[in-house]
Amino acid sequence: MQTTAQGFLVYELTHSPAYLGYVGFAAGVPSWLFMLYGGVTADRMSRRTLLVITQTTMMILAFILAGLSFTGLVQPWHIILLAFLLGTANAFDAPARMAFVPELVSREDLTNAIALNSAMFNTATVLGPAIAGITYAAFGPAWCFTINGISFLAVIIALLAMRLKPFISVKQTTSVLIRLREGLHYAGKHPLIRVININLAMVSLFALGFITLMPAWAVDVLGGDATTNGLLQSARGLGALVGALWIAAVGSSRSRGQMLMLGSFLMPAFLVLFSTTRQLPFSMIALFAAGLGFMIMMNSGNALVQTNVPDELRGRVMSLYSLIFFGLMPIGALINGQLATLIGPPATVLLNAVIMLAFAALIYLRFPNLRGTQ
Repeated sequence: MQTTAQGFLVYELTHSPAYLGYVGFAAGVPSWLFMLYGGVTADRMSRRTLLVITQTTMMILAFILAGLSFTGLVQPWHIILLAFLLGTANAFDAPARMAFVPELVSREDLTNAIALNSAMFNTATVLGPAIAGITYAAFGPAWCFTINGISFLAVIIALLAMRLKPFISVKQTTSVLIRLREGLHYAGKHPLIRVININLAMVSLFALGFITLMPAWAVDVLGGDATTNGLLQSARGLGALVGALWIAAVGSSRSRGQMLMLGSFLMPAFLVLFSTTRQLPFSMIALFAAGLGFMIMMNSGNALVQTNVPDELRGRVMSLYSLIFFGLMPIGALINGQLATLIGPPATVLLNAVIMLAFAALIYLRFPNLRGTQ
């Protein structure tokens, strides 16, 4: 809700698409600056405590933006600054959140837990923008930010109510940089984690480029409007939600390596179909299947990394995972935007899909042991 309303508000204040980019850039920069250090922090202190701190910070930032909006004092630079601070909080929140999951469930239930978490996330991405649009139109942006701020109370209360094993602080005798190097060295030397991280980098750079091009696709390729764009986004989100629920249902009975490869082929294959169709129903079907494949691939990769990293390194390894995903997406969006201006959106999506299919085939042939990895 906040992200959607924030975008509407920035555009209302500035009437400049460039400012939308400034806000996105301000929110993304902290990933590069702080996320790896956030992983070190997640290994040095109680992850629940760290999450309470980050969630409280995010709540305060939401209420500040709500207050500025209610009073009519909000300016574009306020939103850019708050987006940067929110991104900073997320840089510490994301690795801690991922590393926290194994403290909540047993190892054999990890795939299911990650899948259910993804199901919640994708439900929010389908419903949140729609609710924000209605709330914004009826009551204004301030109430979107207020509702977001209030929602953090449930998260914080839930974190505090959890019955967990007590956190045992280990005295650190090495510097932050050395501990960071330990995590990066482990992720780089572990063959399975290395392959998954490289695959994740390819996904962020190439496979997700079509999301950036969706508004232009709806208008220029399909001859539609904002409603068309919403239908395409919802189809992708619904596919991801179904994929998450399917993994939650069958995750413990299937090889995670097999599911990773299934998703790695499924997503680009249907993006090829998406790039060639010019009818909305077929486009939605293709995006539904691409979203399904994306979620199968992402959840399986996440679970494989989580089950192959020792707990004392978990925060640092997952911070690298988060940095690759969140940090490379803006670069991929920039590349795809420029490429689309040169060769057009359909050719751009097709090229990216072919690259991802070739890379999936390379992994399939070069790493046959991956398919049997549990």
